[in-house]
Amino acid sequence: MAGFFYPRTASGQASLIPSPPWFYSGDLLTVEYRTDPARVAELLPEPLTLADEDPGAVALIWADWQSCSTSREELLDPVRSQYKEAFVVVRCAFEGRTYSRCVYIWVDKDFAIARGIHQGYPKKLGSIWQTRPHPFGPAPQLRPGARFGATLAAGDRRLAEAVLTLTAESPTNGFVNGHPMAHHRVLPGIGRGEGDAHAELIESGASAFEGGQAWRGDVELRLFEAPTEELARLEVHEIIGGYYRQVGVTWDGGRRLAELPSV
Repeated sequence: MAGFFYPRTASGQASLIPSPPWFYSGDLLTVEYRTDPARVAELLPEPLTLADEDPGAVALIWADWQSCSTSREELLDPVRSQYKEAFVVVRCAFEGRTYSRCVYIWVDKDFAIARGIHQGYPKKLGSIWQTRPHPFGPAPQLRPGARFGATLAAGDRRLAEAVLTLTAESPTNGFVNGHPMAHHRVLPGIGRGEGDAHAELIESGASAFEGGQAWRGDVELRLFEAPTEELARLEVHEIIGGYYRQVGVTWDGGRRLAELPSV
């Protein structure tokens, strides 16, 4: 049987995702803020601990992506390449090293969910929208005074909304999402009452990165309660900053940090 992911068939043509490496081009709108570190600690399973510095720092990132495999064929069939996501990143520590960790993430395509299963991202379906820059007409351009909006909803409920007003160029687009990712990959056992059939802590990150000029700005952020979501528990205590940047990223695998006991 052939194919990187399900469904595997004799030809592999029906596989939901192709083999890595995967290539991404995207626009990122990032809001960084501080919350109660105890709320971050709730989302860090063993053996992870809170980061030593700024343990309550959170990044909520909206991303408008085009992605593809080595063949690049998805770019000419855009339904297979374009998708949007919003994800929440905190920082953590493992064996004396600081990592970033995605604790919540929503996407709007099935192939993005499948990639998340492989990478350890806890992806769910959602509705994600953000203002796109454009050099003509009323759309904002990347310059001081430009305003960008972003919204996130899931299960018919709005979960977050942000408005970013650019003020100046920035050397970075934030610090919370600036480390290798530490994620859990878990497969529950099939029998009733069984523990996990597979559980590991892995490290991954970009194998290649390029980015345009980053911009910072003033940002407003609101989070909302929902019956099947917990994003609002990471309540906003203090805004750190807002950022906008266009990037290109290559992902080509990771490595195991620890094999974990079943839960």
